Amino acid sequence: MSSLSRELVFLILQFLDEEKFKETVHRLEKESGFFFNMRYFEDSVTAGEWDDVEKYLSGFTKVDDNRYSMKIFFEIRKQKYLEALDKKDHAKAVEILVKELKVFSTFNEELFKEITMLLTLTNFRENEQLSKYGDTKSARGIMLGELKKLIEANPLFRDKLQFPTLKNSRLRTLINQSLNWQHQLCKNPRPNPDIKTLFVDHSCGHPNGAHVSSPATNHLMGPVPKVGGFPPLGAHGPFQPTPAPLTTSLAGWMPNPSVSHPTVSAGPIGLGAPNSAVSMLKRPRTPPTNSLAMDYQTADSESVLKRPRPFGISDGINNLPVNVLPVTYPGQSHAHANYSTDDLPKNVSRVLSQGSAIKSMDFHPVQQTMLLVGTNLGDIAIWEVGSKDKLVSRSFKVWDLSSCTVNLQASLASEYTAAVNRVVWSPDGGLLGVAYSKHIVHIYSYHGGDDLRNHLEIDAHAGNVNDLAFSQPNQQLCVVTCGEDKTIKVWDAVTGNKLHTFEGHEAPVYSVCPHQKENIQFIFSTAVDGKIKAWLYDNMGSRVDYDAPGRSCTAMAYCADGTRLFSCGTSKEGESFIVEWNESEGAVKRTYLGLGKRSVGVVQFDTMKNKFLVAGDEFHVKFWDMDSVDLLTTTNADGGLPSSPCLRINKEGTLLAVSTTENGIKILSNAEGSRILLSMANRGLESSRAPHGSVAKNGDNRSLPDIKPRIPDEAEKSKIWKLTEISEHSQLRTLRLPDTLLPVVKLIYTNSGGAILALAENALHKLWKWQKSERNHLGKANSSVPPQLWQPSSGVIMTNDTREGNKEDVVPCFALSKNDSYVMSASGGKISLFNMMTFKTMTTFMAPPPAATSLAFHPQDNNIIAIGMDDSSIQIYNVRVDEVKSKLKGHQKRVTGLAFSNVLNVLVSSGADSQLCVWSMDGWEKQASKQIQIPSGHSPNPLAHTRVQFHQDQTHVLVVHASQLAIYEAPKLESMKQWIPKESSGSVTDAVYSCDSQSIYAAFDDGSVSILTATTLQLKCRIGPSSYLPSNPSSRVYPATIAAHPSEPNQFAVGLTDGGVHVIEPPGPEGKWGMSPPPENGAGPSVSSAPGSDQAR
Repeated sequence: MSSLSRELVFLILQFLDEEKFKETVHRLEKESGFFFNMRYFEDSVTAGEWDDVEKYLSGFTKVDDNRYSMKIFFEIRKQKYLEALDKKDHAKAVEILVKELKVFSTFNEELFKEITMLLTLTNFRENEQLSKYGDTKSARGIMLGELKKLIEANPLFRDKLQFPTLKNSRLRTLINQSLNWQHQLCKNPRPNPDIKTLFVDHSCGHPNGAHVSSPATNHLMGPVPKVGGFPPLGAHGPFQPTPAPLTTSLAGWMPNPSVSHPTVSAGPIGLGAPNSAVSMLKRPRTPPTNSLAMDYQTADSESVLKRPRPFGISDGINNLPVNVLPVTYPGQSHAHANYSTDDLPKNVSRVLSQGSAIKSMDFHPVQQTMLLVGTNLGDIAIWEVGSKDKLVSRSFKVWDLSSCTVNLQASLASEYTAAVNRVVWSPDGGLLGVAYSKHIVHIYSYHGGDDLRNHLEIDAHAGNVNDLAFSQPNQQLCVVTCGEDKTIKVWDAVTGNKLHTFEGHEAPVYSVCPHQKENIQFIFSTAVDGKIKAWLYDNMGSRVDYDAPGRSCTAMAYCADGTRLFSCGTSKEGESFIVEWNESEGAVKRTYLGLGKRSVGVVQFDTMKNKFLVAGDEFHVKFWDMDSVDLLTTTNADGGLPSSPCLRINKEGTLLAVSTTENGIKILSNAEGSRILLSMANRGLESSRAPHGSVAKNGDNRSLPDIKPRIPDEAEKSKIWKLTEISEHSQLRTLRLPDTLLPVVKLIYTNSGGAILALAENALHKLWKWQKSERNHLGKANSSVPPQLWQPSSGVIMTNDTREGNKEDVVPCFALSKNDSYVMSASGGKISLFNMMTFKTMTTFMAPPPAATSLAFHPQDNNIIAIGMDDSSIQIYNVRVDEVKSKLKGHQKRVTGLAFSNVLNVLVSSGADSQLCVWSMDGWEKQASKQIQIPSGHSPNPLAHTRVQFHQDQTHVLVVHASQLAIYEAPKLESMKQWIPKESSGSVTDAVYSCDSQSIYAAFDDGSVSILTATTLQLKCRIGPSSYLPSNPSSRVYPATIAAHPSEPNQFAVGLTDGGVHVIEPPGPEGKWGMSPPPENGAGPSVSSAPGSDQAR
């Protein structure tokens, strides 16, 4: 429709309004889709005229147009539903649920179930998330405020919320002007003509009555066709093939885009989402990011909120965020992060000597103190910055010269060197990529410690490979590279096959920035001539052609939650620019001040969480608040920085690595970073480079038949731990949690680290929560501040279904969803699904026999559960459809342990038959099995509970058996290490990795706890029962279960047979297990050493 036709509609709307044709006005507004009358919409919502509200909205958007629209319709229908429930009109509520709300179950089945459960409540305000719901009037008002924000943020309403400024009766004025013009064209104009119709052109006529045709019959305006809504987002993303209209936030990057929208979040629709390697708009998200919780928060008009996911079953790896209930009721608090300059990492805490000039760095995405480094000589290294240990070092070397191109072979023949241009970790830290200045890209797989393995060698580009990044289009891990040959290429990260080649730049491509918004994956690329382009994974050419500020050589980066785009670059003249982009318009939103005008080299920058920017310039590290163009602060890091240093910030924003002129690296930290570095400083003497292939029993080593042989180097041999014995309460920090249970059989920390959940022998659960306070500002579990025993106001308790029979036949088990929203639990009866916020039983299923003996959530879909049974089978159960998808048979006795590896895509199971099995998650076929080697003298116990847990590298498996601890490597189940305790220690009752997988905490039935190194299985500390148990207990008490804190590597908790739960930490705020304090004034340490104890040598 032409602009004149559009304006005609506005003139008609004004005319109809002036003539009081109210219904017709709103009908035309709806049918044309040109003007959304917010006042009419507000009146209809306030009056509860829901049918009129939805009919009116339908002229502008449909439910599935985009996430803003979906959320708008959801909020309206949810309010209708709640009002029906409030009126006790259950028939109406059911009708709304089935006919109107069920459409959202496609996006979030769990949410729909949660909403359905409201029907079972006498008053829906019993639901904790709806407890602040007031009366109907106030609720509508709150919802209306939310809807207005969503509408203003919705790109489909862009330019439709403001009625043009018109003089009164503008259409009448134009008609009069037209008639005057027609009258002037009359050959015989009459004074005061009497015009009686507008249906034909005016003419005073000839004396003989002949009609004279008017030039006005040349139409200036065409017909006014009906305009439907804008099309929904296509499957291929932000840049629809020309000439299809663009409907995403990046549409504005196209010349003369037809549609654009701001970077305001509609909030996810649903209540959480499975966690995907390709999550929608990384929300803390971030993510990520199908929780069932009702997360009442307001939409923010400036940026996509990083929304917490209070609870939910669908918290796995492929997150499609869905927060469908965000409205804030009075009295509800918001969790907005507050920052100050004290949060900036500015204090020099470590200095590392690399030995050659630093070109690129990247912190590990999980292990926040692990730094990957690349140099100008082609060397790469992995540093543990806390202990200042260089874990891995590799020099440039072509792995297979014969497979390289002739050009590369010729180049290497003349000079067998290459500089590193870029190093980067994959999203999970399992792979790392290196881009070199000569053709080559190396992809390594990293397995912890010094275990770095060659994975792929790719002859990627002719000349320099300037940049490299990992991306995950359609859940396929890929490597994106760019180079001197002016191309961008995409490679399969598993096979090395080339998937795409993007051509279109006229200069060498300097950097790439893969990203995803909604379900759209794309790649920004920048060239040395300052051109910015964007590509979809479809080989259809660039969707963007834009100039960087100053035509500078530029790099681009998104903030942590993926909602704001920044770039930093330096022009040929040395002038540097750091800017934020308005993606909806493809234009610079703000230019930050404070960069130099004569930079040497391209200024590097990074983003810190969602708040700060940092760049290396003029021998300083410079910081900006993202929301202010003025320079916030600077630091010279105590001097010694080059003019344009290389820098990188870790994911948590606690550590900053910056290169020095002395071929070194300075690690800057904030207060939290300094604490982390201190906690890592003496971690030890443990080395992941420790030898494999031996069993430690009472200090003796012996070989295992199928263990990989490795010869330890001198450094490994020297790293022998001196066993620390703890026998007194003063030698550790311990806290017994209030309110004892019957014997504790299962124990786990919540993933947030702020609570502990215990399951007792009588099938009762108890939850202790640590609150934020002056003594505990993070609200994390610790041994210094007692927690509160959590109990919802309803008084509901979480108790499992039980059955009659022998207690020894019951194997209690539970599993917690990743977002701490739900716990799946069983105590010999049916499996129960509990809501962790309300303690309500959401559902029960699988009545025995057989009974569940082990539970594990699928890592990619929390609606799928692996269930080990007492009949030796494993059932793969889909909670959403209440159906067993697969039944796995391979064990001979009941299954007591399950662990998933998302990296290997396998499930490892263990059973009372002392057998391990590996199952493919693709088709659930058995890939391998292995019998645990029971030491001589240990008779097999038919009731033994063999358990398994994956190391942080998702490859090595800790196997816990009453007779031993062992490490196996999946998927082939090769035995790497075995540790057998002394007979005097009794049997192992439970064991677990520390959160950083550097230590193993093992509990014994003599009441002691042993702490071992995770790789070598060396015993470094033994905690005697007298140090934490009450003296002279009335009966034999020992820890039946043990759990490790999810973020504090030196904290663990034990559940005792007397019903007690103890949190245990080493002495001192920065204490470490197995590290004796230095003597003072000749006094010896406060702990005793026992060099002859059982440990690997």
